[in-house]
Amino acid sequence: MGKHKVCPHRSLLMRYLDLYQSGELRDRVRQAYARLRSCDLCPHECGVNRMAGETGFCRAGLKPRIASANVHNGEEPPISGSRGSGTIFLSHCTLRCRFCQNFPISQLGNGEDITTAGLADRMLKLQAQRVHNINFVTPGHYLPQILAALLLAIPRGFRLPLVWNTSGYEKSEVLRLLDGIVDIYLPDMKYADEESAVKYSSAPGYRDINRAAILEMFRQVGHLELDNEGIAVKGLIIRHLVLPERAAGSRETLAWIAENLGTETHVALMNQYFPAYEASEIPGLGRRITDEEYAEAVDALEEFGLENGWVQD
Repeated sequence: MGKHKVCPHRSLLMRYLDLYQSGELRDRVRQAYARLRSCDLCPHECGVNRMAGETGFCRAGLKPRIASANVHNGEEPPISGSRGSGTIFLSHCTLRCRFCQNFPISQLGNGEDITTAGLADRMLKLQAQRVHNINFVTPGHYLPQILAALLLAIPRGFRLPLVWNTSGYEKSEVLRLLDGIVDIYLPDMKYADEESAVKYSSAPGYRDINRAAILEMFRQVGHLELDNEGIAVKGLIIRHLVLPERAAGSRETLAWIAENLGTETHVALMNQYFPAYEASEIPGLGRRITDEEYAEAVDALEEFGLENGWVQD
């Protein structure tokens, strides 16, 4: 659906190589780790000393904890492409979504603690499997460790685009540490009102924080650009999951995207909601969405002129 910018010179877009050569990447690693001493990486701003082993809202410690690192073919077509996306699922989360479909990873913390060198090893192993990119899923609370892993991987030949696959509950000032490092942002826009964000995800201020984060991501990478094979090399793709009873505020969110980012923005409008985790206990969320609810969101997508992206059957 829609047209795409084409960038034939894929290798020119790995801007982190310049930051590595200049020493700026190493400085970013130091800045990011300094934030762990009184952790303020996410909007919860717990202030715990993760360098000393303390944990806060997200429950993440000092070492990165990963649930899996595999080739994934189920992302949006420009991300998975023909050879798959090298997807690294990070454990824990800065949200407490009561309907999370990945709750064993995000809420229960299933996974394995590894070193940053071990994370670099997994990035390089996936690159050797000829994936199109490295796709960090729920990465914000491990931002320092990911930067450190990149610093270790580059001299060993790492050269793939990086995807930041996030809930969108991110501080724009922290995202600036990723400027010139992340090539493709893949954020959620979950809610358009405070009540739903707090009730369903324990995320106070989500709407305004999320929108500021999206604007910062867009400033860094702009609209989606593809190579000659149709693979994403740079840019922004926004995901929006339609919830029952209009709980996600789909119409308001899509209107905001069109007005503030432009109608050429790529949107993945998702209809795969089902009542996972604790959702069956929540009035209104204990069922799948109806065809009519999803069609209403698709109509809004078309009404606001958002022609780039994907809808689901």
